[in-house]
Amino acid sequence: MEPVDQMPISEQALQTIAASAAGNSSAPDIAESAELTELLRQAFGCQFVLFDGRTGEMAYAPHEQPPCNWALRAELIREVARRDSPEFIDDEDPFLVLAIPFADARDNPMVAVATFVTRSIELDVDLSSAAAVLVMQADEAAFWASRQTPHNADTLCRIADLAQNQWRSRLRVVELEEEASSLSANLSETYEEISLLYRLTQKLKISASDEELGLIALEWLQEVLPATALAIQLAPLAQEDGSLDHSVRAEPVLLSRGDCPVDNMEFGTLLEYLGSSEANRPLVANRPITKKDDWPCPRVRQMIAVSLAEGENLFGWLAAFNHDEDDEFGTVEASLLSSVAAILGIHSGNIELYRQQSELMAGVVRALTSAIDAKDPYTCGHSDRVARVAVRLAEELGCDAEALNTIYLSGLLHDVGKIGSSDSVLRKPGKLTDEEYEHIKTHSDIGHRILRDLVKLDDVLPVVLHHHESWDGGGYPNQLDSERIPLLARIVAVADSFDAMGSDRPYRKGMPDEKIDKIFRSGAGQQWDPEVIDAFFRARDDLRRITAEQQAAIVNLPGSK
Repeated sequence: MEPVDQMPISEQALQTIAASAAGNSSAPDIAESAELTELLRQAFGCQFVLFDGRTGEMAYAPHEQPPCNWALRAELIREVARRDSPEFIDDEDPFLVLAIPFADARDNPMVAVATFVTRSIELDVDLSSAAAVLVMQADEAAFWASRQTPHNADTLCRIADLAQNQWRSRLRVVELEEEASSLSANLSETYEEISLLYRLTQKLKISASDEELGLIALEWLQEVLPATALAIQLAPLAQEDGSLDHSVRAEPVLLSRGDCPVDNMEFGTLLEYLGSSEANRPLVANRPITKKDDWPCPRVRQMIAVSLAEGENLFGWLAAFNHDEDDEFGTVEASLLSSVAAILGIHSGNIELYRQQSELMAGVVRALTSAIDAKDPYTCGHSDRVARVAVRLAEELGCDAEALNTIYLSGLLHDVGKIGSSDSVLRKPGKLTDEEYEHIKTHSDIGHRILRDLVKLDDVLPVVLHHHESWDGGGYPNQLDSERIPLLARIVAVADSFDAMGSDRPYRKGMPDEKIDKIFRSGAGQQWDPEVIDAFFRARDDLRRITAEQQAAIVNLPGSK
């Protein structure tokens, strides 16, 4: 069949289709009906009448098709739709009425029907019996038939099959385009979520507090969640009786971003209302809940909250408030919040475990220093004073915070090996013999052996072992010299000597400041690192105040003399 010029469906035809589809939810889509009509016109060279395949009702009738009694053919049209195969529903020579079933994107059935002639017709031919098919007078039927291009039945069937396949391909393309668009949107959202979670995991480190990481999470969540406000309520942490750690959170803390509609107390009230005891599932409140008379916070129209938990430990809640478009929160928001909350919960759990381990380590250190003091009551407080003086010297030398923490622990534990020294030697009021002095010197090695299996004290071990080395190489236990001696050991050596010379002993009174200064000046570059001695004199007033305050505190303890 020769192709015909393309003639887009007329505005009147569109209006006819629209009028038929109005109020009928199952009617074919207007735009799709127009596309189908145009596809058939190009394939067959004429326009088709369109019917609703469910009801058999006419949806569109072009003027070029002859009038027919379609009401009588409604059941035939529905049957064609059910069979989903092109069929001739009328055959009266020279007329064939072809019905072709189609479906729109919503799977609503449509049937396109057109009348064709099977042979050339002259104007004077008698079509009296066949004219009834067209609901026309014989002469009108002959006139209409004479203007049509003849088609045989086989050709019409083949073209109908091709038209069906082309329409199905068109629907599949549209479906794939929609899927691609949806997938693109989902990929974009997923990328943003993965990017957020990745950035968040990069911030995970023990030195970052749960509050710091929580604020970062809120800031980044605000970029991807359709909420006017986001908040985290961190729960108070259990604190051991007698703990000296004042940084432990004793009350709930509320962190927020955006126009947060609740305060700390209201946040807790909402969680209680929604059943926060079920910490293993998201808590969601949309309009059906927030419109209730007993809803405790009218400013909250929508809310979704997830727990910050690690195992059985609950560290708080993460929540989003009030949808940007006043829509409902659903599984997408719940999934993202749950992922972020899982990261925050694990981080909080790690911080809490680290804090508990630090408390345990601090307790071990306090127990060890107490044991040292108990061995020699005349040096009570010595380890603490050495630790404080060493920290001040390290500050003067520009050491960083990590080194200051290490040197404080080193000062507390530098004499831990004296636990293995003989009481009679430690408390001897007079001068030590050579044999007794050699016995005392072993405390560096003993202290190193006591602490070496404690992983957290790896940085302390060199100080415990080498704080009695001398700058000139004449010290013990390894006769290290100058900068081969670890810096922190050189600092503790000066702090240890300063407190030892200034403290009372059973065999002598503490030395006056002038004598201590003289000994340090003469020993700089021989027994002690000259740079550390310079730092000592720059910070001398502070160092004397530290030792004086600590000694006064010991004197004032209950039971002290």
